[in-house]
Amino acid sequence: MRRVLSIIATVATIIAILLGVKLHNITAEHERLERNQRALLSKVATYKTRADEWAATAEVLELKLSELRQARREDAKRIKELGIRLREVESYARSVTQKRGGATLPLRDTVIIRDTVKIFSSGRGHSEFSGMVRNDSITYYFTSTDTIYQVVRRVPRRFLFFRYGTKAIHQDVWTSNPSTKVIYTEYIELKKPTRTKRRKRRE
Repeated sequence: MRRVLSIIATVATIIAILLGVKLHNITAEHERLERNQRALLSKVATYKTRADEWAATAEVLELKLSELRQARREDAKRIKELGIRLREVESYARSVTQKRGGATLPLRDTVIIRDTVKIFSSGRGHSEFSGMVRNDSITYYFTSTDTIYQVVRRVPRRFLFFRYGTKAIHQDVWTSNPSTKVIYTEYIELKKPTRTKRRKRRE
């Protein structure tokens, strides 16, 4: 009799553990879908840092690999074109920057093979201008170098003074060029399925 009760207790324990794991996975999936819905409905917010640099913040999309292949086919194709296997990708981010500006540049006369031209050049921080002014045309070259920084952070839920869990995942992007403004940013985090057993690599 004791043996039967022991077996029943063991089976009940195993079932309870499996149900608990199942419930945990369902809850986690529900929270992920909630965050994705909020991220899709939210807009990118731009602001300036204390160093007077433009920055942008946006909530993060958490997609499974299958969801990326279906919903973001162009992005998946772009990744494949780089020779990267999708199964190796952990996250994918896109940032768009827009540059607007103007400058008044000094000109000087220079004689080159009987032709009089005006040459100008100017370098200031992240931008460089150079070119040549002729009688009937203007040739100019413009180079702008921007360094984009990215920070992905988890925003916890709050209750009074307590913080717990994850309310949202934010991506913050900013550029070192003070004349460049981040107008759009997107971050996709791929959720990989957990595996209890790892397949051995073939030699």
